Amino acid sequence: MKVFTSLFLSLLLFSCDYNTQQVATEEPVDQKWTWETERFEKAVNQVRAGRDLTPKTWPNGAKVAVLLSFDVDNETVAWWDGEPTISDLSRGEYGSRVALRRVVDLLEKHNVPASFFIPALSLHLAPQMADEIKRLPRHEFAVHGWIHERNTRVPADKEREMVINAKKMLTELTGETPVGYRAPSWNFSAATPAIIQEVGFLYESSMMSDDRPYELVINGKPSGIVELPVEWILDDAPLLNPRGNNYANPRELLEVLKDEFDVAYDEGTMFLMTMHPHISGHRSRIVALEELIRYIQSKDKVWFATHQEAAEYVKAQAGLQ
Repeated sequence: MKVFTSLFLSLLLFSCDYNTQQVATEEPVDQKWTWETERFEKAVNQVRAGRDLTPKTWPNGAKVAVLLSFDVDNETVAWWDGEPTISDLSRGEYGSRVALRRVVDLLEKHNVPASFFIPALSLHLAPQMADEIKRLPRHEFAVHGWIHERNTRVPADKEREMVINAKKMLTELTGETPVGYRAPSWNFSAATPAIIQEVGFLYESSMMSDDRPYELVINGKPSGIVELPVEWILDDAPLLNPRGNNYANPRELLEVLKDEFDVAYDEGTMFLMTMHPHISGHRSRIVALEELIRYIQSKDKVWFATHQEAAEYVKAQAGLQ
């Protein structure tokens, strides 16, 4: 595929060039205490939380919306910081070879829909994942970058090209046009807000200004884009990495997640989790995930939805254009 080859080589060349140009000298300290207040305002106003979009009621009188999402990164995260080891790549392959099937089996067993955010390269390397995910027709495909790039290190024109082509590739490989975007590493560059507006995404899911859905305000102006916020507490990656400094036993994490859900239920808002098949798809972790789903399903008036379904609903309820 020509688009894939040129983009992949361009990104690798850019990464190599970026790394070779790093200088060992220390950068001068940016004395932020000397900034004028306008400079702080400009920094924070790039992307802010607009109006709360929590509806008065969720569909069918539900008290809470439960949105489960999976970032299907697989091998792509191994390219973050240079050339990956073969061992790192094999750990990523586990996601498509074993873990995704285990995740989809669980969701199918409990008839729970989910949103799958996929870097384009990840699906290119394992296109069979599309049919695996389609086993439950309600599941959603959404954009998660081209190669899980660190977009703050990429020129604006290259980032734009990657987002556009990622959406195009997902459409070609899944037969469905994605309407949602989640930034790689949950981070925006200065160019990202304008790019997601140009591409015309219905919703975005990378920011952390609230627990509830809200409208993104970009450079001081309401964007019409629904934000479905994430949070590290509700992400498996930092907490279930056995080689990390913050490792949590899956059953201990389960108790935290139950508490998060209980408060969302009491408040009548939203419970959104981010998971990764190559992490949560391991045996001991899928057991904990199933226990969480069983716990949530034991409650009355719970609406399980994809991110797209939730975004469409809150946008319609708010009369958001």
